[in-house]
Amino acid sequence: MADPFFRPAVAGIGDATSFSAGLRAHMQRVFAYMAGGLALTGFVAFVIANTPLAGLFFAAGANGQLHMTILGMLGMLAPLAFIIYMQFKLQSLPLSRLQILFWTYCGTMGLSMSLLFLVFSGADITRAFFITAADFGAMSLWGYTTRRDLTGVGAFMSMGLLGLIIASVVNIFLGSSALQWVVSVAGVVIFTGLTAYQTQSIKEIYAESSGTDANAKMAVWGALSLYLSFINLFQFILSLSGGSNRN
Repeated sequence: MADPFFRPAVAGIGDATSFSAGLRAHMQRVFAYMAGGLALTGFVAFVIANTPLAGLFFAAGANGQLHMTILGMLGMLAPLAFIIYMQFKLQSLPLSRLQILFWTYCGTMGLSMSLLFLVFSGADITRAFFITAADFGAMSLWGYTTRRDLTGVGAFMSMGLLGLIIASVVNIFLGSSALQWVVSVAGVVIFTGLTAYQTQSIKEIYAESSGTDANAKMAVWGALSLYLSFINLFQFILSLSGGSNRN
């Protein structure tokens, strides 16, 4: 793995300064995309949850619990289709189409996130959001500034993520609150670590890639990876801290 403070061979201080300025601009683009994506997801989720649109995607069962309609299930699967397509077509997609897919992905994610507005109180969601933002911000800053090679951290957290997915699927059938608590705690730890690793990786990809278009596409893809870590971290923190569910 390249040194997180890798610099290409430069002829002098001017070239190094130019590289640093370019890196800062690149990271600003990444976080701007990510923030815009989160804002779009939140807006769509809020609108769906607070308008008659909610009835198209969710319905109350005999026991009063919400369940998804067929349209809701299709909407929940749509983001997965988008991200798979983007991953396989990343190199060949023009930047403009990749941007459209990114914004569309974030918009469709608002559908699944709208369920949170129907289940948790506004105070729970607000508190979880600010806790997530503080955690994410601290780990992202560490990932950006540390000289430590975080490859091992990323590999360990990726293995943990696989275990987390398996445990989550198993708990769908078990319905264990204790297992759900363990999954939520593990999820917070895993996505906290992934945030630092992903931030460092974005720096390295910028240093090692060449061409304006390549870096521009990497900014979108990097934003998507951080966006997903933030969304997952937020949901696990909300699961742990959201005590006053709406009726």
